[in-house]
Amino acid sequence: GRRSQLLKGLPATTTVEENAAAGVSVYTFNVTVSPLSSEGVAIPTIVNSNPLTKAFDIEPKGDLEYRVVTTGNPVLDYETMPKSFDLQIFVEDTTGRTDLNILTVQVTDKNERPVFRGNMAIQTVVIYVLEGTPPECIYQVDAADPENAELNYSLLPAPVPFLVLESGAIFSTKELDYEKDPHCYFLNITVTDPDGLSSSRTVTINIININDERPYFTTKQRVYRIPEEQSPGTVVANITAKDPDDEDSSSRLFYSIQSSDQYFSINPSTGVLHVTGRIDRDAFPLRLHPNISVIVRVEDSPSGGHAREMEITIIIDDINDNPPGCNPSTFRKEANENMTAGTFLLGLRNYCKDIDVDPSNNRFNFTELSGFGSNNFALESTVSGRLVMTESIDLENPANLGVEVYSLTVRVQDIACPNYSSKYPFYISFDIFLCYIIYIYIRIKPVNEFFPVFSNLSYEFNVPEITKVGSSIGRVNARDKDWPSSVITYSIVAGGGSRDYTNIFWISPTKGDVKILARLDYETTQKHVLTVQASDQEKTATASVTVNVLEVNDEEPVCSPNFYSFQIPVSLAVGTNINGFRIECQDRDSDPRSFRYFINEGNVNNHFTFSPSAGSNTSRLILASRFDYDSGLDTNWIYRLRVYITDDNLLSARDKATYLIKTGTVTLSIRVIPNPTTVIATTPGFTVVTKRENLYSESAWYVPFVITLGSLLLLGLLGYLGFLLATWVRTRCPPAGKADSAPLIHFTFCLSSQTMTKLNTVFDGEARDPVTGKMYEFNTRSGARRWKKSNEPLQLEPAVQVTPSATDDSGQGTDRVEASSQKKPSEKRKEPTAETKAAAKPLAGQSETSGQDGLRLQKQKEESEDRGLSSSAPQGRY
Repeated sequence: GRRSQLLKGLPATTTVEENAAAGVSVYTFNVTVSPLSSEGVAIPTIVNSNPLTKAFDIEPKGDLEYRVVTTGNPVLDYETMPKSFDLQIFVEDTTGRTDLNILTVQVTDKNERPVFRGNMAIQTVVIYVLEGTPPECIYQVDAADPENAELNYSLLPAPVPFLVLESGAIFSTKELDYEKDPHCYFLNITVTDPDGLSSSRTVTINIININDERPYFTTKQRVYRIPEEQSPGTVVANITAKDPDDEDSSSRLFYSIQSSDQYFSINPSTGVLHVTGRIDRDAFPLRLHPNISVIVRVEDSPSGGHAREMEITIIIDDINDNPPGCNPSTFRKEANENMTAGTFLLGLRNYCKDIDVDPSNNRFNFTELSGFGSNNFALESTVSGRLVMTESIDLENPANLGVEVYSLTVRVQDIACPNYSSKYPFYISFDIFLCYIIYIYIRIKPVNEFFPVFSNLSYEFNVPEITKVGSSIGRVNARDKDWPSSVITYSIVAGGGSRDYTNIFWISPTKGDVKILARLDYETTQKHVLTVQASDQEKTATASVTVNVLEVNDEEPVCSPNFYSFQIPVSLAVGTNINGFRIECQDRDSDPRSFRYFINEGNVNNHFTFSPSAGSNTSRLILASRFDYDSGLDTNWIYRLRVYITDDNLLSARDKATYLIKTGTVTLSIRVIPNPTTVIATTPGFTVVTKRENLYSESAWYVPFVITLGSLLLLGLLGYLGFLLATWVRTRCPPAGKADSAPLIHFTFCLSSQTMTKLNTVFDGEARDPVTGKMYEFNTRSGARRWKKSNEPLQLEPAVQVTPSATDDSGQGTDRVEASSQKKPSEKRKEPTAETKAAAKPLAGQSETSGQDGLRLQKQKEESEDRGLSSSAPQGRY
């Protein structure tokens, strides 16, 4: 729209005081209305300011009158904000006319109160000071004047041990004591500017109590007296103490015992001293030193605090709390039977005592001998305690039969009035006295008066010869009339041996059971006579034991041979005794007529049988049926027969089920030889192969010696023959000579005075095939070519020497070509010696013609191998 003069009183300059609150009027102006405007104008607005701020706003004051006011956000500050603001005020009426003018507002300075900074600006500061701290700075007050004027610090109330300096530092003026000084101070800190404006804050100072005082004991008593054997938990003393640091409250003290004490302990919180261990006045070390010194320590901290110690003495009084005691309390004595009356057995006074320290408490007597058999014993006096026998005891007497140990009891009684406690529950209270019971066991030792007696004078046992080793064959028994019966030990003192074994029989030392240790053999020994001894450790008796060995069929038939191998023709006639073979059998415990022969395994189609099959100790192998391989009935050409020979031929069918039958075995291997396909005029024959097994005997010591010596001689002979053969080869095949220019690589083989060599073609040039583009190598002299292998270096052409060779059987000659070995480029070729040159010249003259023929043949061979190369390939570099 068009710009018109709508704002009256603008532009203008005005002022406003810093820190003005929100809504303070800064400047008032009017707006002029155009006659054409029917609805007035819009409210003027501040469209911009320099510098930019939101501290001002426009409010309507009246009809077409407006004022600029402060917003309070932000609050104007002369010291930190710009000193002047240019406000651009814009207005527009309904007709579209506008106006824009500037109001310059200048901020004026105002004297402000000092302000606290840091913690004092937002809260009450609490300062903690340890007691005993020397005078020092305890806090720094941080305050500032908005006009940067110098400030003055002061504190109230005045009579306090603190001061504030001009810098604002608060100092303590003395060493504070928590126990003497107030525990808390409230300081009013005031800061004032030069114009008298001030600000105040309260500072609270708390004095921290520290542990700087030693506790002290309030208990005055130092000596206590208690009787011994007080039960655990009994209170001895109540130790009390105080801590000056805790005068206004209950002290928190910790009590302990510093000395190593096993009798007392102290409650760490209350200081109550009580009994924890057994206090025995009659035991060491209290027996010699009955006074116990205890060092009590009180501390005001569990660790690292102040402490004080106090020594107290506890005197232990003796009481009659120990009845008489005996060590041992149980006695075991032995007395021989038939011992005479009055014999001294035991003196109890030597083993008993009362350990009370006070002599009036350690006197005792022996009384009331009682128990089973006490009428046989007596005490001489109650003071001495001597035990003696009153009559003799015979164990074999029916009145005493079965009585071997007598149990007696004796009371040991304390004379003094006891002060008994429950610490000895095994004592017996008799009236008002303590009694100790002694147990005495007297064993009447038997005397060996009688010899052992066997139940029989002799014993006879019938034992089959097949009885298993370890089996019991009988028992002997002996008794002794002594009481109690003595332990009888049995042993074999004579007999029971054989040719192979020292002892065939063994007898149980305690039970008398006779057992066999080795197999019995009726065929060797039919009867054994033993002498058995019974012993009661002192006296012995003997008895005769006869062992009859009963015959049993326990031997197997043994046949010869037990293995045989042979061959028979396929056309052998039926009924033929095969190879005249027969077996002969023996049995140590059976009649030869009891043998029975039969083939148990391998007799396929029953081609074989034995004759006779039973009733004889010899039998022959017979072909029972012919072989039939043509029709396929027979397919086995090898028969392995397992022949059984039993000794039950003379037994009936009923006896065979109960009698012991033994079986021998023979193994036969038979190979059937087929007829030859070509008719031979001679009489067909067959070979009999007999297998024999040699068993080494320990007595034949010379056999390994002869074998070892023969092996060494054979090895020496073979070594000598090898040496002769090597010498002969070296003389017939001399080494090849060297070439004129360099040593040659020889491929020479000496065989029937002929020489065969191989020519190695050297490819010393390379080129690229124009058709395929591949690299190939060639020999510059012969033209031989081959495809180049990757990473293969170019070869140099060696010297070639051709030597004539002998003519083979076909009349064609062969050549030998020798190529000189290649050397590294940095190495020089060795010059041939004079002998090498002299030897090489005639050889070269003889082989020139034949060598050229050999090169031609070799060249044709190489060209045929590399026929894939192009014939028009250019020559390469070399």
